[in-house]
Amino acid sequence: MTHLWIRAEARANEERVGITPDGVARLCARGFDVTLEESPTRILPSGDFAQAGAGIAPEGSWPEAPREAIIFGLKELPEDGTPLPHRHIMFGHAFKGQSAGQVLLDRFASGGGALYDLEYLVDADGRRVAAFGYWAGYAGAAVSVLAWAAQQQDGVCPPVSTWRHADDMLDDVRAALNATGTERPDALVIGALGRVGRGARDLCAAMQIRVNEWDMAETAHGGPFPEILEHELFFNCILAGPRTPVFVTPDAPEAERRLRVIGDIACDPDSDFNPVQVYDRATGWDAPVLRVHDAPPLDVMAIDNLPSLLPRESSEDFAGQLLPYLETLDALDDGVWGRAHRTFLDHKPKDAT
Repeated sequence: MTHLWIRAEARANEERVGITPDGVARLCARGFDVTLEESPTRILPSGDFAQAGAGIAPEGSWPEAPREAIIFGLKELPEDGTPLPHRHIMFGHAFKGQSAGQVLLDRFASGGGALYDLEYLVDADGRRVAAFGYWAGYAGAAVSVLAWAAQQQDGVCPPVSTWRHADDMLDDVRAALNATGTERPDALVIGALGRVGRGARDLCAAMQIRVNEWDMAETAHGGPFPEILEHELFFNCILAGPRTPVFVTPDAPEAERRLRVIGDIACDPDSDFNPVQVYDRATGWDAPVLRVHDAPPLDVMAIDNLPSLLPRESSEDFAGQLLPYLETLDALDDGVWGRAHRTFLDHKPKDAT
């Protein structure tokens, strides 16, 4: 019997979950054993999962879970250096040279466990089967527009917190724009045809912000891209890789530009493939932007858990995409799970057994 253990998220400001009570009911109906850790912050109540058939465990008890259990979460584990003997489904951020990622891989190597990275859960054609991208783009554009609006009044973007519903977010962004008393900015979206880009475009459309839409054809020449500096807002919505060109060079803040806010929604500042080379660290909810130049201002929004700002919509959307593959966990060596495991084996320390 496959045992899926849904852990509580340890990260602050993380209310999402990767499965809904309806999904738990479907797994239980297939004969799965499902355990859910209690969580005071999860957007969906534990009681709903219990009614669907999940057993309830104390928050943070996954290290004591049966060895055969598959531990399922979204964001990073507590960074305590302990070996990891279980199989984990999560976003590991470990396969593109990130320093914290190497530490995580070492923990798996020492414990004998395995990482099934949700970012690398792909079909036979290499396409991701489940992603939070749409709501990342939507929320990332919203926070970036809030940053632009704050600039118009000689300020910086204020702290942000969870919106209960997307309509509440739209109301707040619209009010901030209206308070500026100025015309709407224009925006350039790179990666406009993907999930992330579509979310950013939809937010801009709701705010009546003009968008110049770019995708692979417009970036194929490899740069430079002076057009980015000619827009007030720039949204990077491309998952970077070895062939991704540099969109914003280190000298961009000093250049003549209309650009005022970069929404680096892909947010990979410590990766070797970072295409936005004017900042070196992620931002957070308390300080959503990093000001990299003062006169004229240039702010970078690089929050790395943007969908968490809309935890209900993003959880329900992602869970619906992922559920058909969770139902195949009893064949963990095949299909999307087999491919994810091979990716892990390709990246774990070579001297590990």
